[in-house]
Amino acid sequence: MKPISLREQLEDSKKIIVLPGVFDALSARIAEQVGFEAMFQTGYGSSAALLGMPDFGFLNAGETVDNARRIIRAVQVPVMVDADTGYGNPLNVHRLVKDLESFGAAGIFLEDQVWPKRCGHMVGKDVIAKEDYLPKLKAAVEARKSKEFIIVARTDARAPLGLDEAIERGKAYRKAGADVVFVEAPRSIEELKRVADEIDAPLVANMIEDGVTPNLPAKDLLKLGYRIAVFPLSGLYSATYAMREVFTELKKTGATSKTRNMMVQFKDFNKFVDLQKYMDLEKKYT
Repeated sequence: MKPISLREQLEDSKKIIVLPGVFDALSARIAEQVGFEAMFQTGYGSSAALLGMPDFGFLNAGETVDNARRIIRAVQVPVMVDADTGYGNPLNVHRLVKDLESFGAAGIFLEDQVWPKRCGHMVGKDVIAKEDYLPKLKAAVEARKSKEFIIVARTDARAPLGLDEAIERGKAYRKAGADVVFVEAPRSIEELKRVADEIDAPLVANMIEDGVTPNLPAKDLLKLGYRIAVFPLSGLYSATYAMREVFTELKKTGATSKTRNMMVQFKDFNKFVDLQKYMDLEKKYT
């Protein structure tokens, strides 16, 4: 059965799209196999998994695109890509959109931070002038071949300039052609509600565990007026926790028997990587 496009999912106003954060092909396969109908390639997670470095502007365009290509090829459902600030000027954004759309990305998140950017829930952020961001957004809109490719305009203005400015930017970005607006890091339920009340657009809420925004269930975000709930780091944090515990036990005792409950079994893991499919192919060709 053909996967439901992100555009079609957005048109169902009675549902909220929950996007788990994935950072490599394996995490994407797991997200798909447990039933998610779309997912989000997290820049934070990609930087950590590829480089072992923080979301602090170290990831470059080539690394993001290469990782996206591997993730998109591994699954059938739509994949949204964290494109950070677009890695340059409007021409860089134009090329980035062309490249990502050409191999099947469902869309991008494009933010207005000063480069090098940092995670939206870290301190010390700054944003470029609205007049400098709008040409990037225009380039993204004009570069796509199909409106099935969703462009999420993200503003990080809440921290450095206040909520009023963040809301005004959200309105301007919607008017300039963004399909979805993402005001990053509101600091209370009241701020989340105000964003939803004042911006007439499909909205993203970013649910980072221990972040500055209250961590709410997706159903509560839908009631507030949000259409997409991103949980970008849940998978990364849980995988990191499990590996730390298992490796600590292995180092301490030279065995893993006490931490087996944190592992899938050999036969179950093979389902995530489609081993049987390739064994059948091997029989066919030999």
